[in-house]
Amino acid sequence: MARPVWFVKLIEKTFPSRFVLARLTNWPVIGRLVDRWLFEDDDLYYVPSNRVVTVNESVEAPPSTVLPAQVVDHFVEKANYHWIMDRCICRQAEQCQDYPIELGCLFLGEAVLQINPKLGRLVSKEEAREHVRRCREAGLVHLVGRNKLDTVWLGVGPGEKLLTICNCCPCCCLWRMLPSIAPEIGGKVRALPGVTVTVTDRCVGCSACTEGICFVDAIHLVNGRAVHSDACRGCGRCVSVCPEGAIELSFDDERVAQHMIEHLSTLVDVS
Repeated sequence: MARPVWFVKLIEKTFPSRFVLARLTNWPVIGRLVDRWLFEDDDLYYVPSNRVVTVNESVEAPPSTVLPAQVVDHFVEKANYHWIMDRCICRQAEQCQDYPIELGCLFLGEAVLQINPKLGRLVSKEEAREHVRRCREAGLVHLVGRNKLDTVWLGVGPGEKLLTICNCCPCCCLWRMLPSIAPEIGGKVRALPGVTVTVTDRCVGCSACTEGICFVDAIHLVNGRAVHSDACRGCGRCVSVCPEGAIELSFDDERVAQHMIEHLSTLVDVS
């Protein structure tokens, strides 16, 4: 059953408390209950911006390129139904001052027909393309995949008929709670397979990449040089803000976009 507007407003009011809920999931019983209720069968991936990245190959091989955002573009083209939320409830709840609140999530698939029409609108494929383009230009990062939490707060289903494309900012994203949440849940939000983020010798320790840039607080200065932890989800934001061009994003397989399309197609049917 589609959620009423008051329910969504209640979520916005309680949104800043998500870190408390996240910490509670580290208690085994609570963690299992929350996982089953909100995150069961989740599979979500941060998609770096559509810059050209070098594939890890031998020096003798010709350079290849990967366009990660092809994953999002493919499902926009394939979907029969496209729904744009009229605002990002994360940024609305945090009263974001740095990124557009009106650029909300894009949902694809038959389940969008059940969403409360007061929360957004059904759009054409062309409008969905334009929305994705505006999100990228605004510096937002796509998070794409199957997300049970969205079926719960929207009151729609089944989950295999709803593909989520969140457009995330580093200051307000729901998943800023990843460092606090139980690993069994946090592990469902991932980097694209084969991504490597490397800090090169050009790093001068300016700290530009460590100040409100990383969604999951995965990069810090150690002995005057930026270092990534295992929490890195490969979103690429640190790459884009480094003034020295000292951080590089690469993939070990130029077919990563195609592999992800095939994988997500087994989880969600958007046609």
